Amino acid sequence: MTTDFSNLQRAEVLTEALPYIKRYTGKVVVVKYGGNAMINEQLKEQVMQDIVLLWLIGVKIVLVHGGGPEINEIMAKLGKKAEFVDGLRVTDKETVDIVQMVLAGKVNKTLVNLLEMMGGKAMGISGMDGRLIEAEIKDERLGYVGEITKIHIRPVNDLLEKGYIPVISTVGCDKMGNSYNINGDTAAAAIAGALNASRLIMMTDIAGLLKDKDDISTLIPEVTVTEAEQLKAQGVISGGMIPKIDCCINAIEQGVKNVIIMDGRVPHSILMELLTDEGAGTMVVGDKND
Repeated sequence: MTTDFSNLQRAEVLTEALPYIKRYTGKVVVVKYGGNAMINEQLKEQVMQDIVLLWLIGVKIVLVHGGGPEINEIMAKLGKKAEFVDGLRVTDKETVDIVQMVLAGKVNKTLVNLLEMMGGKAMGISGMDGRLIEAEIKDERLGYVGEITKIHIRPVNDLLEKGYIPVISTVGCDKMGNSYNINGDTAAAAIAGALNASRLIMMTDIAGLLKDKDDISTLIPEVTVTEAEQLKAQGVISGGMIPKIDCCINAIEQGVKNVIIMDGRVPHSILMELLTDEGAGTMVVGDKND
């Protein structure tokens, strides 16, 4: 009796992954984690498995996470309705306390615990620890939603040097001690830039950048910064994809080698992207003449 996937096939897969393992061992890869991959428990476990596997082969993984659904759930239990302006959560003083409690507390420590249970060595911090994410008010209409003014990256480097997987919740602060809700994509791009990361992986709820948003077969596998700006002007990149692409461009401009927008709902999409020829999603790269 034979299995569908023989030991020989397993060995061949590992052999084929060797060049990619060599490429990323010792390199920094930042993963922005959120969306449905965070809600679905089975997917969450698979994402954590991918991260631990990469860590075990020597990749310096940094996990930056959101937690919007969990924040909404707690707010609903407290009888507080979520409000949004231009896709950003309106955050009064009570709401920013909830955000801090949920992101830096429940969500962050749950992810750390999962990584540890799977054999990883993880440490959870928020953007307030070591003043990692310094911020100021982005827009008075939004309340305590922060615009990043500076990244103090030393706490993350210290954890990487000690062999930890840093797990970062996107709560920031200012010099007056105020807390701020920081957009997860923006924070991930800024942190990846400060780390001069080899790659930033943005996990989303879509396949990537599509020429036709309703046709998955129109996936654009790679786009340069200039081409992305052109697609924005043509209206191909629109709506909620605009700020995501802008974060990718910002990361590239800050020194990140490339950024991938991928579908976090696909099992083991991180491993597919980093360790196979197939890849996943859309890769944003610098202009060829840079």
